[in-house]
Amino acid sequence: MRVLSCKIFFNQGNLKHVQPSVVVCQKRSRSNKDDDYQYLQRSKVPTLHFQASLPRLPIPELQKTCDRYLAAQRPLLSAQDYAKTEAIVSEFKKGEGFSLQKQLKDWDEKNKHTSYISELWFDKYLSDRVPLPINYNPQIVFVNEKKPGYGTQLIRATNMLISSLRFMKSIRAEILEPEVFHLNPKKSDTKLFRTVTRLLPSSLSWYGAYLFGAFPLDMSQYGSLFNTTRIPKINKDSLFQNEYAKHMVVMKGGNFYVFDVFDKDGNILQPADLLACLKYILDDTTPPAEHPIGVLTTENRNTWAKARQHLENIGNVDVLSLIDSGIFTLCFDDVEIAGDLYFLLRHFLHSDGQNRWFDKSFSMLITKDGYAALNFEHSWGDGVAILRYFQDMLKDSSENPRIHPDTKPSNCRPESLVRKLEFKLDDKAKDYVSQGKKNYEAFCNSLHITYIEILNHGRKDCRNFKVSPDSLMQLAFQVAFHKQVGKFVATYESSSTAAFKHGRTETLRPCTMATKTFCEAVNRSNRPSNSELAAMIKKCSEVHVTLTKEAAMGQGFDRHLFGLRRLAEQGGGKLPAIFQDPAYAAINHNILSTSTLSSPSVRAGGFGPVVKDGFGLAYSIWDESLGAVVASYPPARDGPGYIDCLRAAFDDIFEILKSSNT
Repeated sequence: MRVLSCKIFFNQGNLKHVQPSVVVCQKRSRSNKDDDYQYLQRSKVPTLHFQASLPRLPIPELQKTCDRYLAAQRPLLSAQDYAKTEAIVSEFKKGEGFSLQKQLKDWDEKNKHTSYISELWFDKYLSDRVPLPINYNPQIVFVNEKKPGYGTQLIRATNMLISSLRFMKSIRAEILEPEVFHLNPKKSDTKLFRTVTRLLPSSLSWYGAYLFGAFPLDMSQYGSLFNTTRIPKINKDSLFQNEYAKHMVVMKGGNFYVFDVFDKDGNILQPADLLACLKYILDDTTPPAEHPIGVLTTENRNTWAKARQHLENIGNVDVLSLIDSGIFTLCFDDVEIAGDLYFLLRHFLHSDGQNRWFDKSFSMLITKDGYAALNFEHSWGDGVAILRYFQDMLKDSSENPRIHPDTKPSNCRPESLVRKLEFKLDDKAKDYVSQGKKNYEAFCNSLHITYIEILNHGRKDCRNFKVSPDSLMQLAFQVAFHKQVGKFVATYESSSTAAFKHGRTETLRPCTMATKTFCEAVNRSNRPSNSELAAMIKKCSEVHVTLTKEAAMGQGFDRHLFGLRRLAEQGGGKLPAIFQDPAYAAINHNILSTSTLSSPSVRAGGFGPVVKDGFGLAYSIWDESLGAVVASYPPARDGPGYIDCLRAAFDDIFEILKSSNT
């Protein structure tokens, strides 16, 4: 399990008033205590069986990091500037870099329980003071429910809640299937694999999986999916978790409601009881909150920390504790998407902030017409953990629903189970909320979101052309930016290092000399023949695949240099010249920030640019189609213009590949 910055346990004494009614529901649920209702999976291999023997995240050789860094700088710099940076790097690896590398290795040797990047990465996230929505919290939108009658707000929410609780219980009972990457699923994703690896001790189990051609992934983040909240503090936030809490937090109209979803023995309440509680909340006629406290979670973190401290000082400690410790936040939104993808992207990424608690590990958002999404806080974990929950929960709620269109709510007296939370507010607290609403409205209005869908090409076409689908997407982003702006800029692609104990992410640098050569060739008037251009595309793919493998194996340069820089900062004194070089600042000013969560379960994703003059590019690759969501801050960047260039780039690339393939 990952050690959180702040892990606190306390008794839910302020929920004791609901116990008599819970006992009534508990009696009916005892027949379900040992059946399939309580757990989503019953893996024979314990969930964390491979954790003890996972390989540790390697610290790359300093020489290789320097070489990779220079290779990433080369397409971005003029010959003169590159020569300066090359000289600085040469001095660094012989002097200060050598010393810092030794310090990093010494620290790593003394901390074998974790990775060299884990603590530094937590610190990076938790110390940043910018607001969470748009800047950090991504959205992931579920595909719509296809079965007639099951896609209503109430039915879908109840089934998703039940499946979420089953997933959570499976994790905590260690019977959720371990996360394993199978090189050849037909050979390794088998009963024999599970039997053999289960019999091996945890200290050897990873090696047994490796012999099958299977690679277990780090699951230390999974425990933080539930009952976890980021708490605002001055200068650096903390993470809070209370695994003993049994209640859900539901938001509607900016109001907060809580109710227990487990009985005193830890059993999930009956489906009809959960349906009754959620229906009671949806039917509540309380008007929208006049002073929606949730909007404070959209503020600058220091501003929110001061506001929260004031809320606690005037008597809201217990209310805030209930929100913090809840399993997750379920937000009933009083809007309809009605097929409007533009509205969907804005609503699930940021909305007006009044019916949100962006600090929660994740919030499940469901509209009146049954569209659903997750919005998740990023410091506690990365895409691997959230996507596993996303997919498993959706599959279970859709294929094995416990609530049906004809299901009637139980008579468990939901009015005695559900409690509406009331905040004590003075004029100062109200002013914080009022100012927060104004700040957030201005922030959201400054953001532009658009999207592109390529419906006639997808993963299958890329493979037929013998080109990496991810490399093709990244190449299109480069071609489009060069077509629009006429230059090459720092580009970031996130790559998971979950193959290692406490791995987080590594940066893949998709702007290479190969992509630069292709962009300059394809965007000029007297461009080469299609066969020559096709050869360039395949060269770009080869380079990209190599970079992808290196990043996944912890052999990028970004995290390594980040760790060395942090050590230099902690040591005091003057920073090494490499970290003062304008080229280092420029390559970390990621104008194209890209990430993908491609899955048949995902309708769309999205996040904001990481710099004001950048693009946030969330893309998806499906078998028959491709898509990308483009976020920007005009007038610094022109999102619609970039989309036009991106569509032209896809047309060019696929036309070149088709003509050379005939």
